[in-house]
Amino acid sequence: MSGPFSLQGHTALVTGARSGIGRALAVGLAEAGADLVLVGRTGSMEETEKAVRDAGGSAETLVLDLAEPSGIPSAVRALLARRRIDILVNNAGAIHRAPAEYTEYEDWRIVLTTNLDAVFLLCREIGAQMADRGSGKIVNIASLLSFQGGLGVSSYAASKHAVAGLTKALATEWGPRGVQVNAVAPGYVATGFTRSLREDGERHAEILGRIPAGRWGTPEDLAGSVVFLASSAADYVNGHVLVVDGGWMAR
Repeated sequence: MSGPFSLQGHTALVTGARSGIGRALAVGLAEAGADLVLVGRTGSMEETEKAVRDAGGSAETLVLDLAEPSGIPSAVRALLARRRIDILVNNAGAIHRAPAEYTEYEDWRIVLTTNLDAVFLLCREIGAQMADRGSGKIVNIASLLSFQGGLGVSSYAASKHAVAGLTKALATEWGPRGVQVNAVAPGYVATGFTRSLREDGERHAEILGRIPAGRWGTPEDLAGSVVFLASSAADYVNGHVLVVDGGWMAR
């Protein structure tokens, strides 16, 4: 690939890359020319590594538990000491489904730690290096629940509202130093995260009935938007939350 959407010669780090949306984003970035650092809690990234290589990129796996944020700074600094990261995609996330009055604090903290604290630490460590050299792209994965409250997912909605706010704050700080920080807010996508919704006949019908596209999204539906925000085509896009939802928010 050539032109403003090419990522040739760039390295992208994608969290939560083992399956689902993370894998689709990694493959999409590789198809655009990027090499990949794949982050996951375990080293079982063989399928994603193969898919990235088949798409034309190189792949390295970094084992990192984002629910234990104390280990993030040292691991990322060790990586940056030997490898430049041009693109950061914060995709990994956690969700807890329960009414707020039955949500234990420990479950709340796991979601906020994974979805917000880890995102901040990765942005801080990698974004600082980007800002120092005057270039870089950060794409955070937000959600429709960055705008709405959802049902029975108070911790997830709080974390994704915060991700949208953090995206704008960092864009304001680092934009003058050549770093663009944006987010993609997926609609209802068929992944393990949403299996319980899709298996609930009534809830599934309610959701599908509001999507003008007439279908749930696929992980691959998100790849193009992330490639765009990671490329030079988006050099003047900063602090934006791009909704990719089949028209849900238009209803």
